Amino acid sequence: MKQLAKTYNPKENESKIYRQWEKSGFFNPDKLPARHKEPYSVIIAPPNITGELHIGHALENTLLDILIRQKRMAGYKVLWLPGTDHAGIAAQNVVEKELKKEGLTRHDLGREKLIKRIMQWREKYGHLILDQLKKMGFSCDWSRTAYTMNKDYQEAVKKVFLHYYEKGWIYQGKRVINWCPRCQTSLSDLELEYKEKKSHLWHIKYLLVGTRTKFITVATTRPETMLGDTAVAVHPKDKRYKKLIGKSVLLPLTEREIPIIGKESIDPEFGTGALKVTPAHSLIDAEIGERHNLPAIQVISDKGTMTKQAGREFASLAISDARKKVVQELKKQGLLEKIEDYTHQVPVCYRCNSIIENIPSQQWFLKMDQLAQMAIKAVKSGQTKILPKRWEKVYFDWLDNIRDWCVSRQIWWGPKIPIDGIDDTLDTWFSSALWPFATLGWPKKTKDLKEFYPTDLITSARDILHFWITRMIFSGLEFTEKTPFKTAYIHATVLTKEGQRMSKSLGTGIDPLELVKKYGADATRFGLAYQSLDNQDIKFTEDNILAGKKFANKIWNASRFVISQTKKSHSEGAKRPKNLKMLNKRSFASLKMTMADKAILKQLETTKKEIDKDLESFKFGYALHTLYDFFWHNFCDVYLEKSKKQETSETKQVLVYVLVESLKMIHPFMPFVSEAIYQELPFKKEKFLMIENW
Repeated sequence: MKQLAKTYNPKENESKIYRQWEKSGFFNPDKLPARHKEPYSVIIAPPNITGELHIGHALENTLLDILIRQKRMAGYKVLWLPGTDHAGIAAQNVVEKELKKEGLTRHDLGREKLIKRIMQWREKYGHLILDQLKKMGFSCDWSRTAYTMNKDYQEAVKKVFLHYYEKGWIYQGKRVINWCPRCQTSLSDLELEYKEKKSHLWHIKYLLVGTRTKFITVATTRPETMLGDTAVAVHPKDKRYKKLIGKSVLLPLTEREIPIIGKESIDPEFGTGALKVTPAHSLIDAEIGERHNLPAIQVISDKGTMTKQAGREFASLAISDARKKVVQELKKQGLLEKIEDYTHQVPVCYRCNSIIENIPSQQWFLKMDQLAQMAIKAVKSGQTKILPKRWEKVYFDWLDNIRDWCVSRQIWWGPKIPIDGIDDTLDTWFSSALWPFATLGWPKKTKDLKEFYPTDLITSARDILHFWITRMIFSGLEFTEKTPFKTAYIHATVLTKEGQRMSKSLGTGIDPLELVKKYGADATRFGLAYQSLDNQDIKFTEDNILAGKKFANKIWNASRFVISQTKKSHSEGAKRPKNLKMLNKRSFASLKMTMADKAILKQLETTKKEIDKDLESFKFGYALHTLYDFFWHNFCDVYLEKSKKQETSETKQVLVYVLVESLKMIHPFMPFVSEAIYQELPFKKEKFLMIENW
């Protein structure tokens, strides 16, 4: 047995140890020792093939790996299934940017050649984020790596679409959707980003019909869409306007008369309390239009220019030019009451940053009423628990007000809608909604599906609770008659130290791999898990990562001391246990122990129970705080110092026992340093700490 080096060097250990873990095969549940019998399964949230590991990925998967490693050590037959999503719009956008450098467009290549080009790109770069996950020490079963464009997975997607279609739940219709004029496709709400924009609030006079001086003032951030207004809405109890409900106004710059309607959802405090209703260019207004039988007049085209319906003098103008012209004409006619400075959030395409337009478009939709009720029932009945529990209300509110899902996209990369003559592809979320069971072989009745489905846990950030978690729940119920996971855990969001959302474009994003290079994977994992308290958002600083590095060194130095004491004891001829089986609670009953020996053993047992309890309830930060305090203070500061003054054979046995039990508790949080030490222990029960008894 060699002595541990004086200091722990993550760079020398992490890659080597991870290769050893992979070679052992123990990430694969089928290759675990015989004692691992009861299945425990988790399916990774599939990162995009275009993505790079960000701090959110690092936090989410660190928390999962803590549970996975703890369950594996506790004797469960653990499957953590990894994989990637094909990232429809994102992947096509990346390749289109490459084509642009070559002076080409996707239309120059054609559909088949573009798809081939994307597949080549994926072969070259699509695995990078999985490699980055490995650098964090995540113990996924890479032999089962899934991909949403694999042949078997695509068969599952096709089967699901046709199932819905034959039930009459998928239909084609013209409705208002999110549209990217640059990408020329519909988008889901999740594919939008919101950017703060300094603009104005224009206050426009709408003259009451039959008068020349009486008017109602409407405030808007988009005066050009006024040309498509078909009503003005006010709160029915607003004293300023309730007598006007049922009357009409003359739409400025046009000859059209439009009604004033009452709507309880109108906020009397915003702007003037009177809302212009443009059903063709707002998702909210479209719903108002449907309920009040208002016409939808499309004044903005899918190219982002004004249509003929906007009027002869505005037709074909770019939106920005139309806005200027509308404002000029309103001023001329004395209909512009005032202009206020106004800062608001503008939706943009998450890939090309073009401003999103709401326009009517012929698309494919999935009826959501019955599916939503299934998802509601699953959580209310306890089939799936959403934790923390406060997220249940958010879940129910969204499902209670859900709209039919626009599932079609006008791009070439992704699963095609399986109907002859249709060139559209399916929304990426349509395929990822099948992830928990399609990755396990469904619709085939595979061994994996039988053994590992339903899965035990899914975790995600709150921003995809609806777009992914909810859709997986109703998909699982519809196609397997089982909820896809027992628990959905919504973890905290990592923010900047000022409390703002991180943004790569603004330079406020944190690259976790840079932290790994600087401090090591264990320290990075420690810093993230240590701050996961009560699911409060994490205001990130490197201080906790640095604390993790110091803790890794503390563990290393304490272990060096214990190992040196064991070697010393052996060289002096003192009796020592042959293996760890002798070092258990029962064996200590026959030993002559000091008060210090007894105290540390009692503190150890208390710590074990607290950590078990915290991990069971997903209180990762509390578990790590308990572990940190025990090891640093109770074990190192107190017991190690006392052990130097009572160098008995019994004390040395207690030292080894407490160290090994501590390494087991440390391992899920900081797997590399704990494994590196375990490999050098004189009394190893297993080849790897990762399969030691928890």
